[in-house]
Amino acid sequence: MLGLKLETDPHWVNIVEKNIEEILTDHAWCEQKAATNAISIVVSYPYHSDLVNELLSLAKEELTHFEMVHQKIKERGLKLGFERKDQYVNELYKFMRKGHVKEIVLIDRLLFSAMIEARSCERFKVLSENIKDEELRSFYRELMISEANHYTTFLGFARKYGNDVEDVNKRWEQWLSHESEVVKNYGKSETVHG
Repeated sequence: MLGLKLETDPHWVNIVEKNIEEILTDHAWCEQKAATNAISIVVSYPYHSDLVNELLSLAKEELTHFEMVHQKIKERGLKLGFERKDQYVNELYKFMRKGHVKEIVLIDRLLFSAMIEARSCERFKVLSENIKDEELRSFYRELMISEANHYTTFLGFARKYGNDVEDVNKRWEQWLSHESEVVKNYGKSETVHG
């Protein structure tokens, strides 16, 4: 369904399990960044009312997820650490077209967002199927479904607003190919995209 060209090695979970505090902290900040990203798109494209409505709801949901992850951290007697840089996301960002016609930039903003949601969904699936902690298994299964919905939301809007400008499916294939090269360097640390 996601179309990702390279799957995460399930052994990544072995790395995650050695530092649950790190994965939960990183995950919390990923949710905050996702909310910020949605609001940023709203600020740049306020004239697309349906996009604004949907992304405001999405941003609220992402903040709810941040709160849920923070609650898991507290329940385990852990502390929310400082925000981490996400090198995977930074590498994807470099692929995004900037300085073009505003609608071309919108297409890539939406595809960039869809790509991150797709990989997050896939990582949550791997966690839900492989982590030994039953509570986190269930937690990540629930969040996996939400990430899948976010992925389809962003991809759907890219097609809606982009197909008159360019072949969005062709551009999405370029994103998938680029991401498969980027992600080869990750899956070695206890972070959502690391």
